[in-house]
Amino acid sequence: MVSDSGRLVITFNGEIYNHAEIRADIDRQGLTPGGGWRGHSDIETLLQAIDCWGLQPALRKAAGMFAFGLWDRQDRTLSLVRDRFGEKPLYYGWVGRDFLFASELKAFRDHPAFDGRLDRSALRLFASRTYIPAPFSIFRRIFKLLPGCVLTVPAEAAAHPLDEPPTEGRNGRLRIDRYWSYRDVVRNGLADPITNEGDALVELDRALSRSVADQSVADVPVGMFLSGGIDSSTIAAIYQRASSRPIRTFSIGFEDSRYDEASFARRVAEQLGTVHHEQIVTDRDALDVIPSLPRIYDEPFGDSSQIPTYLVSRLARSEVIVALTGDGGDELFGGYYRHLYAPRLWQHVSRLPLWVRALGTPLSRVPPQFWGRAGRLLSKHAWPNSGAKIQKGLRVVSSARAIDDVYASFLDEWHFEASPVLGSAGGECRWDLNIGSAAPDEARMMYCDAVSYLPDDILCKVDRAAMAVSLETRLPFLDHRVAEIAARIPLSLKMSGEQSKAVLRKLLYREAPRELFDRPKAGFAVPVGEWLRRPLRPWAEALLDEQRMKNEGWFDAGAVRRRWHDHLTGRRDSTPAIWAILMFQAWLHEQQPPARAAA
Repeated sequence: MVSDSGRLVITFNGEIYNHAEIRADIDRQGLTPGGGWRGHSDIETLLQAIDCWGLQPALRKAAGMFAFGLWDRQDRTLSLVRDRFGEKPLYYGWVGRDFLFASELKAFRDHPAFDGRLDRSALRLFASRTYIPAPFSIFRRIFKLLPGCVLTVPAEAAAHPLDEPPTEGRNGRLRIDRYWSYRDVVRNGLADPITNEGDALVELDRALSRSVADQSVADVPVGMFLSGGIDSSTIAAIYQRASSRPIRTFSIGFEDSRYDEASFARRVAEQLGTVHHEQIVTDRDALDVIPSLPRIYDEPFGDSSQIPTYLVSRLARSEVIVALTGDGGDELFGGYYRHLYAPRLWQHVSRLPLWVRALGTPLSRVPPQFWGRAGRLLSKHAWPNSGAKIQKGLRVVSSARAIDDVYASFLDEWHFEASPVLGSAGGECRWDLNIGSAAPDEARMMYCDAVSYLPDDILCKVDRAAMAVSLETRLPFLDHRVAEIAARIPLSLKMSGEQSKAVLRKLLYREAPRELFDRPKAGFAVPVGEWLRRPLRPWAEALLDEQRMKNEGWFDAGAVRRRWHDHLTGRRDSTPAIWAILMFQAWLHEQQPPARAAA
């Protein structure tokens, strides 16, 4: 679209949820386009706001999910922009001496000069994290724009390729500026907390209600993913409360009762009075998705919950075009086990003599099945893979030297071990936990998850799965105004005893009884580890063939095979690590022409 002045040209992906409010501001200031508004598009509103106020002031007013390129015909500069949390993808980089940008990596492959060289450092990060973190991509000289940033590219910069991703500030002829900083949001929240629980509930309810109201507006059918957990149930409750008719909700369940939460979602839907749609999928239904994953995710992606995410997206798309989700609640309100238990684990472990901690190493070699049974005897709650979690905790006990090691161990599948990626100097798995030396460890972990795991794993997973079936997902928790309120709510109101997301729960309990939610967090899991031992084993064995891996030259075949053998024999649950390698191998097999190593 071209601006009314003719100066700006935009190519845009996403939604500006408060564009009516921005348009009203433009009209009040007497800045309406000369010939009047051409239509009701949010993009037209954004273009006029940028033309009148400038890019950064317009972005600070905009609430939405978006990625766009803006060409200034007068200054001959390109600005690439990504939304605050990274809900929408934006890749950019050089192919030959041409500068390209796109929402999908596959677009770059159509350029005649594309050489398909992979970045080993990015692959090393992928093996550790099971996703490739921004600003890297799997391809050399192709990068991801970080959330909340503007990349300014003068015309003359296009012909000067960079081998490494640019950093904030000026990078030769390029410049990256941050128009919104979640680090600043968290620091400001810690400095100005809402200490009264009643006030916190009022402010949070107001912000979430506005976000849900904005995001549920569409000229197409709208629905909601409902897992029956705290996050999606809270959004569904607020959505239903404001709606004059029953909203549509969607969930999937599994034949394996250990992974099936459909009954919880069904009970929540009955309580809220939604029109609920449910599908119980078989192992075969889930397994049939796997061949499509390399195409759907475009670059290697190893979070196995990609499978149920695709299935629930496909179910929702049969009825609606837009679906709200509860993603983002864990990062804003401390919903992961690591937020609650990692600081406590370190508090106890750090007091032990090193020789006592060293006992964790031999104990971690005891099969996870034993620890799973022991955990069930010691706790009234049981959750999938509890034995593997205890086994991993014992390895952490023996090796951690600081709280950051404990945190990293939850997210790095090769922590305390040599990377299986050959020849990958650099590419270390570093985590951004810096929100100030006085910040509580729980807050540091939540911040790190919000700027890494959330955009590069969770949001990537949801966006790609939904887009594969032409479904648009919207995430009310990630309205920046909600995030700013959440940052001001102190940990004492988020974590209470053994309970996470306490303030969010209290908001939810106004609409539904707590008995519906009194159970441990399960996540959106499927029994991939067991599938690999049985129905998927021939497929996995072919991709992990020792000679094949040696010929390809990406992985240390011996290290991978040892991890694979331990998984098959039950000595160690290595589902995430092995699944990530399998997803890379499957993706590599799909590349035409074949991917090459970077020089």
